[in-house]
Amino acid sequence: MGDLDPATVSTVLTGADVFFVLIGAILVFAMHGGFAFLEVGTVRRKNQVNALVKILVDFSISTITYFFIGYMVAYGTTFFLSAAVLSGNAPGPDGVMFAGSGLDLVKFFFLATFAAAIPAIISGGIAERAKFWPQAMATAVIVGLIYPFFEGMIWGGNYGLQTFFENTFGAAFHDFAGSVVVHGIGGWLALGAVLVLGPRLGRYKPGQPTSQSIPPSNIPWLAMGSWMLCIGWFGFNVMTAGSLEGVSGLVAVNSLMAMVGGVVAAVVAGRNDPGFVHNGALAGLVAVCAGSDVMHPIGSLITGGVAGALFVITFQLAQNRWKIDDVLGVWPLHGLCGVWGGIACGIFGLEAMGGLGGVTLSAQIAGSLMGAAYALIMGYVLYGALNATIGIRLTPEEEELGADKAIHSISAYPEEDLTARA
Repeated sequence: MGDLDPATVSTVLTGADVFFVLIGAILVFAMHGGFAFLEVGTVRRKNQVNALVKILVDFSISTITYFFIGYMVAYGTTFFLSAAVLSGNAPGPDGVMFAGSGLDLVKFFFLATFAAAIPAIISGGIAERAKFWPQAMATAVIVGLIYPFFEGMIWGGNYGLQTFFENTFGAAFHDFAGSVVVHGIGGWLALGAVLVLGPRLGRYKPGQPTSQSIPPSNIPWLAMGSWMLCIGWFGFNVMTAGSLEGVSGLVAVNSLMAMVGGVVAAVVAGRNDPGFVHNGALAGLVAVCAGSDVMHPIGSLITGGVAGALFVITFQLAQNRWKIDDVLGVWPLHGLCGVWGGIACGIFGLEAMGGLGGVTLSAQIAGSLMGAAYALIMGYVLYGALNATIGIRLTPEEEELGADKAIHSISAYPEEDLTARA
């Protein structure tokens, strides 16, 4: 670029950053297909259409709400300006310039896909018995207010929380790609929703110590959902850098090592169960998000392995002993493994453990537990309020019929209905 003037070089570099972040946004957007098919493969056949529709509608509502409200809550930026200003071609009314080539807009797109992951996570926990429109309303509240409030404190520097952590614990709470900010918040919100909603019909029989098993309806769909999520996760983690200048191969390799660690631990702890294996990969990826930019790959492997085992053990405890009917196990997967990831960053991110440093265990424990408590309380309050006012659960007759027919008036396999009536 020796013959180019500095302004041209700057424009080219900004355009490269736009493309880089855009690819990340597209990869995370594709993860929502993974959420959808993971749920489709786990729920019964009579609820598969509902799973597909919920994820896409929730994504759409999330994007609209985050555009008008959530992004402003988190970062203080609104989009009520001309396209010339938003694309960086003209100064705003206060003289502030947006980044050129629409870089700030594509960063919004990237962060919106993160925000939309919250209701996608919750969807898996409350599957098969939740009403459609009350959940859509919950999505708007979560993505417009509840999630960006916490996001803004951790990633936006709002309300002095990170300064408090630095002064009290010696470092800010470090969550590079959202073990707690995204996954932990989603998982603990889901636990509140599941507790309010209650178990599916017939899931637990009075007087019987164990649950009535409802096996996954389609292991290939479940596996495809897991693969889609795993592939998209490299956009989720690596592209969090936000620019080509900040990209790090360490983040990519750490993500890979945590993923395979989760798989190996889950196949052992889960005794070859395919559902545990494919979710074990996701458990490892959830846990590595927080410290993927500071941990050594061996630390990431251990972090992922612990997460894979943690998911298998706590999923079984929640379902059988504690009788929490979390259909996809999103609380163990995203909630508990997210908290573990936040804490693991404070262990394996330390220079003494081969990491890059800049973190403290006390700050990571405090931030992780605070995020979990905040989300659990907000989830219980939000879904409790909706349940007390408009109701959030299908009637027993609708639940027995299945959400596909009860809500969408069609099944995933209409030809079977025609054959049965013939």
